[in-house]
Amino acid sequence: MSLWSAVLLASIICVAVKAVGYTVPAHWLEAPRPARIADLLTVALLAALVAVQTVGVGQAIVVDARVPAVLVAGGLLAIRAPFVLVVAAAATVAALLRLWGWAL
Repeated sequence: MSLWSAVLLASIICVAVKAVGYTVPAHWLEAPRPARIADLLTVALLAALVAVQTVGVGQAIVVDARVPAVLVAGGLLAIRAPFVLVVAAAATVAALLRLWGWAL
């Protein structure tokens, strides 16, 4: 299977899944359990994306300046700091660690 065949097949599957989603009765999605699962699934997927982007490089796990930067951002978010401050502090931590040669 060529790359373009795989992309075309994946596109068709995505459109089909979306079309099937429109046929699901609304009362199924408005029930408390599916709504809660959808909310928790969103958070879990976002957390997984952050984890993979923070420590994953190809097939390897790499601890570099991104890990302390994410920890600083998480700490600031926990104390409800403004988002702009969170981003600036995390970027500063990563930049300083890279400047000092701790991690590339």
